[in-house]
Amino acid sequence: MRDFVDYLINNYEVWGVIPRPLLYLLVMIASSAVILAFISVLVMFFVWLERKVAGHIQDRYGPMEVGGWHGWAQSIADGIKFFVKEDIIPALADKPLFVMAPIIVFVGAFSAFVVVPFSRSLMVADLNIGIFYILSVSSLTVIGIIMAGWSSNNKWALYGAMRSAAQIISYEIPVGVALLSAILPAGSLSLRAIVEAQSGGFWNWFLFRNPPFGFIACVVYFIAALAEVNRTPFDIPEAESELVAGYHTEYSGMRFAFFFLAEYANMFLVGAIVTTLFLGGWEAPIFSAALSGLAPIIFVLKSIFFVFLMMWLRWTLPRLRVDQLMYMSWKVLLPFSFACLFGVSAWILLQPPAVWELVAWILTVCLLGAAGWILLGNQAQPTKVLRAGS
Repeated sequence: MRDFVDYLINNYEVWGVIPRPLLYLLVMIASSAVILAFISVLVMFFVWLERKVAGHIQDRYGPMEVGGWHGWAQSIADGIKFFVKEDIIPALADKPLFVMAPIIVFVGAFSAFVVVPFSRSLMVADLNIGIFYILSVSSLTVIGIIMAGWSSNNKWALYGAMRSAAQIISYEIPVGVALLSAILPAGSLSLRAIVEAQSGGFWNWFLFRNPPFGFIACVVYFIAALAEVNRTPFDIPEAESELVAGYHTEYSGMRFAFFFLAEYANMFLVGAIVTTLFLGGWEAPIFSAALSGLAPIIFVLKSIFFVFLMMWLRWTLPRLRVDQLMYMSWKVLLPFSFACLFGVSAWILLQPPAVWELVAWILTVCLLGAAGWILLGNQAQPTKVLRAGS
């Protein structure tokens, strides 16, 4: 962003009149507004996509009417519906906290995109502590969720908020440790520097570097982040059969829409972090120099793939119990994340010879094949229906 401001000052005299610090501030505000608008439109697409994915998995069509082709305008209609719905505040609710809670969740979700590098130059701010910024800002959602559950004066909302807080705090540890496995090889907390450390082809991506620890760290982070955004099979805070709708039970209209927008924005943020730290960010798998003009599109497509994977898992897996949820965090993901951290550290320190590099690559390919077989190959086969007289 500083390069863009310098370009404006050097090439257009009218911008030179404005003091440089003020111009930086104005450009940052405008860039943040553009990012907010882009993510909001993307969230509308995700809502439509999830309904189509759910319909496909359940052997139905999903939205087909609104807007014509496959109901593409269904999300626009839903947005209009939220705008015209009555904003109801329960009589016994703590009104200031009740009003502030969805705003805090919304701001916490969208503020993290300030440091997301859509390309080498397309980012609002290149902070040298970008990863820590994302982890700290995204943790604001816990405060908003607790406020929503407490202020609603509803026991189901409070139960959901307490569950969500315990879940997010528990899974924050494996998330942070797994991310260190990508920070160590890059030697920087800057997201742009991490992507630049993976340039040169897909074989330099941290998913395939320091094998198999990079691959395992990516899987650990994705599963833990899935729990942090309260997606199935970790959607215990919003268990409809137990808690109605969880911490946002008493919300309606645009206040409920803020929670909805924040959830899908966090899903895209998880995909963006996986893309940045493990899949080379805006870099194409091959011919990255020739395809540099498509860098933002490549980044968004990679991130959307992980959003689609979250949707696929939601409509495929059953919900975990509370004890299973905590077991997964403390006894499965946390040990694996530390093992990856120690493995990457040892790999960098020892720098093993090429033969071990080849063995590790083969092991990583085997792990990828096993994951693909679990996702695609291990599906129930149609059974033959026996009819009377046959």
